Amino acid sequence: MNGANFNPIKSLACVALLLALACLSAKAFVQSVTDRANAAAEALGNKDYPKALELLKPALEELPASAQLWAMQGAAYAGEQRNKEALVSFRRALKIDPDYVPALRGAAQIDFDAGNADGIPILQHMLRLHPDDTTSHAMLAILEYQQGNCAAAVPHFEKSGSLFDSRLEGLHAYAACLVKLKRFDNAAEVFQRSLALNPEDKRERQVLASLQLRAGKPQDALATLQPLLEANPDSSTLDLASTAYEDAKDTDRAVSTLRQALLRDSNNVNLYLDFAHVCYSHQSFQVGIDVVNDGIGILPKAAPLYFARAVLYTQLALYDKADADFQTAYELDPSQSLTAAAQGLAAAQSDDPSRALETVQSKLSRTPNNPLLLYLQADILTQKGADPGSAEFKLAMNSAKKAVSLQPSLGPARSVLAKLYLQTGQYGEAAEQCRKALSLDPKDQAAVYHLIQALRKTGQKDEIPDLLKRLASLREQAAKEERDRYRYKLVEDTPAK
Repeated sequence: MNGANFNPIKSLACVALLLALACLSAKAFVQSVTDRANAAAEALGNKDYPKALELLKPALEELPASAQLWAMQGAAYAGEQRNKEALVSFRRALKIDPDYVPALRGAAQIDFDAGNADGIPILQHMLRLHPDDTTSHAMLAILEYQQGNCAAAVPHFEKSGSLFDSRLEGLHAYAACLVKLKRFDNAAEVFQRSLALNPEDKRERQVLASLQLRAGKPQDALATLQPLLEANPDSSTLDLASTAYEDAKDTDRAVSTLRQALLRDSNNVNLYLDFAHVCYSHQSFQVGIDVVNDGIGILPKAAPLYFARAVLYTQLALYDKADADFQTAYELDPSQSLTAAAQGLAAAQSDDPSRALETVQSKLSRTPNNPLLLYLQADILTQKGADPGSAEFKLAMNSAKKAVSLQPSLGPARSVLAKLYLQTGQYGEAAEQCRKALSLDPKDQAAVYHLIQALRKTGQKDEIPDLLKRLASLREQAAKEERDRYRYKLVEDTPAK
């Protein structure tokens, strides 16, 4: 769902504002502008905005210190969709009377409709005056959500009463925030309301089931999925059901459901990974290998399948096979050997290393001794495949060394320096950097993998089996975290209706 572009309570306040302004009594104004104010209020009530503006101009010239007149002009401009001028008028009214509710509502509505964070302090002011105003709570909840501030948004969602009960986008936003705060039970309750609006919507059921799984309620998830399971289910529904069966300790049905899913969608990498995970959890390593072998036969360039099989081989102490699979996986997906920060930057640049590098180098031109930027430059250059001896390779090496020199505790920089040493045959130096990186971050997968490579090259193989076990454990944990991220993304990306 795209929080920046939807307005689930758009215009809830507009009608109330216009009616309030239209009903203003002329007694509130200086006698010399009474007739014009009355006529302008009547024009606003009739939605004759040009006439209202025509009448308000001389009235404001006679009484420029009237918050009411400025707010009326703001409402007239808003009626003509001239929001810039409307906002100026509302703000002029608030300078005169900061607590004038029609001006507060008008300014807040314009900022809300535009997804503008400037509306947040206005709504906060409004709520200080009227703490029980559900519309202001709802608007503030959405604006905070759009800013990614779920901790601030959720209390206002909670105080919005029933305003979101018929608005899918608002319910989806509320649930996404609760998931971000790891309040899965509450998120599932909110999504129950969403499903009630669209009981035939397959995706709504899948998202609710996913939330119920995150809340530790597999039986509830199965009950939610039941209508889909009874009606020719697709592979994604079967995958969710399999997870629910596994969480409910019904492994036999979990496996049979996954097999059914694979029959329907044999090109789905995630299904093979889920099967491998079930087998890993129940120590059925060979069964998992057999199924992953089928997947590799169909998808020979899918790096995650080689990672999964390497993990399973490690559990059977087939270290040579595990080592070969890890190597194949990293060759198929070199980005996996990047550290987390570099992966994140590359992803932010649409998986375009060249753009990511331009961004880093632009920042380095302003702060040339920033160790994090130097490390990122080195890491991304290695991803681009800089050859030893080339100018790019020398730049990567110098950047990594400088980053380590400036900040010795920057473990990721040591990891990428180790990778560069490996490429130049400096295996002892590579192993040293890997060990230092792992002393700083024992979960650094890239450092473990590069240490295995360095030890293999120097013939020091006694330590390799334990390192392969360590890498396999880290990969399995990473796979679990990736499944959790997918569950959250399923909620976050639920489309607006």
